[in-house]
Amino acid sequence: MKTFSVLLFMLMAASTATFAQDTKTAEKKEAVKIYNPDANAQADIDAAVLRARKLGKHVFIQVGGNWCPWCIAFHQLVDRTPELKTYLNQNYETVLVNYSKENKNEAVMAGLNYPGRFGYPVFVILDGKGKVLHIENSAYLEEGKGHSVKKVTDFLKNWTYAAVDPQTYAKKENTSK
Repeated sequence: MKTFSVLLFMLMAASTATFAQDTKTAEKKEAVKIYNPDANAQADIDAAVLRARKLGKHVFIQVGGNWCPWCIAFHQLVDRTPELKTYLNQNYETVLVNYSKENKNEAVMAGLNYPGRFGYPVFVILDGKGKVLHIENSAYLEEGKGHSVKKVTDFLKNWTYAAVDPQTYAKKENTSK
C-alpha cells in the first residue's frame, strides 16, 4: 500500500508539472499579437480602399487571429521574405482583420462574402471601390509544411490592379499587331 501511495503521489506530481508546462506554452502562444481584436476592421478596410484607389492598387486582406498558428506563420513568412514583402507593399494596401472569440467581426465578414468558410488565414482581394474580387483559401498556397513563397507571389501577381485591368491586355494586343 505504501508503494501504491508513493506511485500515486509521483503520478500526481508529474501531471501537475505537465499541466504547468502546458499552461506556460499556451501563455507564450497568446503573447503573439499580430491581429487586434479591438480594431475597427471596417474603418481599416475603408481607409485601405481609399488609399488603393488613389494609388492604383488593390487591397489585400488577411483574415485570421492570434489563436491561429497558420496565420502567424504566414505573417512571419512575409516579414522574413524581403522580395515578397516588397511586392505586397508595392501592389496592395494591406489590412489584417481579426476573427476570434473576442471579436468575430460578423458584419465585416458578411460584407466580405463570408471568407472564413475556407478556414484561416484566408485572403480577400478588394478593388479600389471596395468590391470583393477574389477570396483565396490559403491552403492552396501551401507546399510541404508551410506556405510557398512562389505560390503566394504567383497568387499576388494574378490579382494586382494591372493584372485585372482590361487596358493592360488592350495595350498588349495593340503592340502585337
